[in-house]
Formats: sequence, C-alpha cells, structure tokens
Amino acid sequence: MDKEKQIEILANLIAIDSVDDNEAKVANYIASLFEPYNDREDVDIQRVTYAPNRDNLVVTIGTGEKILGFSGHEDVVSQGDLSAWNSDPFKAEIKDNKLFGRGVTDMKGGLAALVITMLDFLAEDAIPGKIRLLATVGEETGEYGAAQLTKAGYADELDGLIIAEPTNEMKEIGISSKGVIDYVVTSIGKGAHSSKPEDGINAIDHLINFANEVKPLMENFDKTDPILGKLTHVQSVFHGGEQINSVPVKAIMKGNIRTIPAYPNQLVFSALNHLIDNLNQKPDYNLSIEYIFPEEAMSGDSNASLVRLIKNVHKNMYPDPIKVVGQTSASDASEFSHAKGNFSIVQIGPGNNSEHQSNENIDIDVFSKSIAFYKRFVDLNDL
Repeated sequence: MDKEKQIEILANLIAIDSVDDNEAKVANYIASLFEPYNDREDVDIQRVTYAPNRDNLVVTIGTGEKILGFSGHEDVVSQGDLSAWNSDPFKAEIKDNKLFGRGVTDMKGGLAALVITMLDFLAEDAIPGKIRLLATVGEETGEYGAAQLTKAGYADELDGLIIAEPTNEMKEIGISSKGVIDYVVTSIGKGAHSSKPEDGINAIDHLINFANEVKPLMENFDKTDPILGKLTHVQSVFHGGEQINSVPVKAIMKGNIRTIPAYPNQLVFSALNHLIDNLNQKPDYNLSIEYIFPEEAMSGDSNASLVRLIKNVHKNMYPDPIKVVGQTSASDASEFSHAKGNFSIVQIGPGNNSEHQSNENIDIDVFSKSIAFYKRFVDLNDL
C-alpha cells in the first residue's frame, strides 16, 4: 500500500470521535477494510459487543496452528480545551511531515499500522502464517475490552502478542508495565452546626488522618524494579463537606497507586485494609475503602524469543539499537496476560510523547516505516 493510502486510513480513524465511547464506528470502519476479503476461508471477522455502540473487533487472517497476536485500542481520551489546539482534533491535518489529531499517537497510529500490515498481506496473497487482530474498547478507562476478549478466549494460546502502543517512535520495546490500583476512601461523620462542633463528627478530620497515615505506609513498599522503578502513590482527589457553617457529614479521597511485580496488588490491598481497620477502632471513625478496576503489574523477559526477533529486525532497519524498557502506564497487556498459554507480550509502536496532550501528532515517516517493520517481523517470525 502506498503512503498516500496509509495516511488516508489513519486520517479516517482520526475522524471518528471515540472518546471513551463510540468505538463501534472504529470497529465498523476497520471491518469494512477487510470485508473485500471476507469470502476467503482464511479470513474471519468478528465483532464482540461490550455495550451499545462499543464493539471490540477480532480479525483473523491466514492459516496454521500458531497465531501471532496484534492489538490496539479503539478509544481515545478527551480532546480537552479546544482553544489549545491549532487544528480540529478530529480532522487530520498534516504540517511539517506530522499528522495531527486526537488519538493519532495513542494509539490510532499504531492500530492503523497493524491493520495496514494485515491488509498488505491479504492484497499480496502471501500471509506467512496466522495473524489475529484484537481491537479493543475502553483501554483508556479500565481495559474493559481486553478483559472481555481475554475471558472469551480470543487471546488463548497465542504464540506472541504485539501491542502497538507508542514507544518513542519505534526506538523502544516495552516488555513490562506497572500495575494500577485506584482506590476511593469514604469517611462518614455526623452533621452539626459549626458553632457546636462537639455535637457532630467531622468526616474531613478523619479522612485527613487516613491521608496522613497512608503516605508513609506506601513508602514502605520501597523495592526498586530494574526496569520499572519504584511503586508510586498519588493522593489525587479530595473533597467533602456541605457548607461552610456545618460540620461535614461526608468526605471522599481518591488515590492512584502504580505497582511493580515485587508487590502483587493483594499485598497493597492488605496494607490499606489494615490501615482502615485500625482507624475504625478509634471512637466515631467510619471509614470504608473501594478498589476500582485494579490491574496487576506485568513482568517481562528481555531474553524471550519474541524480544530477540524484534531486536534483530530492528537493527537491520533503524540506525540506533532499540532500548528495552518498562511502561509506567497501564495498557491492555495487563488483561491479556491472564489468557491461557505461555506467550510473550510486548509493546512497540509509532508515536511520541504527545499522547493525551493538545496538538497530539505522529511523524508520517515513522508511521509508514512501522508498517514495513511489522511486515518484516511477521515474515521472519516462525509461525
């Protein structure tokens, strides 16, 4: 496929507003690209609905017992303040050899590159084995689609999975990632007039005590992963009270923890639960904690055959050696790692550090070369 057609496909994906929703239109567009080949026995297109207007897409091409997995998510984050953009975030614009648009780096650029790779193999009628695309919903808000596809068995017994998340313009390969624990602590008190605070129970005071004690508690998890670094903890939301002249009845705090493989989530849960239990032993304390879509940290093997092959292909196509890194942000890899079978999951894709920002962009040459990379990798992979 020539570069002009490649850019057209990516631009069409950008034009679909799939901000944390509406992924079915992305799935429909990608499926339409494969439908000319749908009468072939070696092509299978399946939509897997998560919710109304939210479809995952699974496209399998080729034949053979071994299956190489490709994956990318269909959703994007909000465009944010439109005045901070120099162009319409949902209308691709090219300037200085860069294509601008919401989600172009994270990660419709990578998703498009995988789709085009598969389309090229079909057009050339030379598929070197079996390839399965897993296009998912809800990655930005909780990896819902990946969890659904994993539970349904679509990722079982793969012989390797490439997720095309942006990795510094194809200069890095992510083999591990931090886990995620989002938690919400609720403090319940008793209302009273502020002139008689002794008649009430101040929910904010009790929540502040939790906030003060949870910080050193999390600092006790002080091991350092050689690739991912340390566990991190951020108190990110704090609100409560009803009005300025009343003792607050309710207060809520939200926190975000990024874990490392040395500390499975259950260890962190136990520490937080123990702190809540201890505080609730004090008079009038009524604290509760809730965990939202926790994800385990994912470890990786820098010497895995999939990683070695990527390194070999990369060194013949790019001037600088590829770096093996860990991803501090969560991805669908955390969910796919629960699939049956022992296979490696890596992240490597076009894109840069403009993700989640205004004027998000991708270098067109990097995007186009990533397609050549994926094709070369599949050609050499032992499927």
